[in-house]
Amino acid sequence: MADAKVIPFDEDRERPRGRGQRRRGGTASRRGAAEREAQPVAVAPEVPAQGEAPEAPETASRAAGGAGAGPDWERRLASGLAFLRRRVTGEYEVDEFGYDKELTDSVLMSLLRPLYDTYFRVEVKGIENVPAKGGALIVANHSGTLPLDGLMLQVAVHDRHPEQRHLRLLAADLVFMLPVVNELARKAGHTLACAEDAQRLLEAGELVGVMPEGFKGIGKPFGDRYKLQRFGRGGFVSTALRAGTPIVPCSIVGAEEIYPMVGNAKTLARLLGLPYFPVTPTFPWLGPLGAVPLPTKWTIQFGEPIATDGYPRDAAEDPMLMFNLTDQVREQIQHTLYKLLVQRRSVFF
Repeated sequence: MADAKVIPFDEDRERPRGRGQRRRGGTASRRGAAEREAQPVAVAPEVPAQGEAPEAPETASRAAGGAGAGPDWERRLASGLAFLRRRVTGEYEVDEFGYDKELTDSVLMSLLRPLYDTYFRVEVKGIENVPAKGGALIVANHSGTLPLDGLMLQVAVHDRHPEQRHLRLLAADLVFMLPVVNELARKAGHTLACAEDAQRLLEAGELVGVMPEGFKGIGKPFGDRYKLQRFGRGGFVSTALRAGTPIVPCSIVGAEEIYPMVGNAKTLARLLGLPYFPVTPTFPWLGPLGAVPLPTKWTIQFGEPIATDGYPRDAAEDPMLMFNLTDQVREQIQHTLYKLLVQRRSVFF
């Protein structure tokens, strides 16, 4: 299927007719030629090249259509079948963290794009602040009750960056304890939020994403929306300093309203082993329907990078420097959030 071409099929159907005409030649052909010479030149029929029969208009139309649409459709089908074959036979590659680039590009990103483009209508600003090559640490606010903001950030970096870079997100332990979610997260390039793994990725030239608020940010009540929680002890800053990579602050507006968390069933959360159990205006009252996020309008803005390669090698051991850089990143994200909220016309438009 992948090597099939449409045009040769038409040629194969015409060539037998051309050879048949040559075999039926002789006296009849010479007599036909003499009669044509006696007719006016203006009405003489056009003689096809090399004795082939003239192509009917509908045949030419089919050939023209097949040359454009047919091969493209066939290439897509062949590509899909080849992808399935590699999945079945195991002829695909993953890195040491379990990241499957082919699966991410071909399947996972395709599943997230309708949510990104049509449902949340994500607008991206400042993508030029994300380096075109080399390692960088993208630090973003975290919100939304469920971590959809991290997934939308991953799509934004890949689809809007000129180099279509992949973002490797640092995720909490809980992500890798859940069945199915664990495997999908690793395939998508997520890894455990520890300094060692983050540093190895940065030194390998990867884009690494971290949301330092953690569960404090994603599980905060609706009344505290867009108020950044504590950023921890600055572990992400020390990692960037050791790797010598820039820090790119990132602000996400729109995720806070997808699941307005008006309550927290703490007893039920402890029984289930969860950091919180959200209560929203629709969940759990509407059952599975209440788990559908509200279609808010999102904006993701990347700020100017903060360079770290100018500091001495032992800078990561200086607690005061860690505090100052952490506070600088946090304040830049918070200031941008307020600015985007002032510019926003509506939660949904």
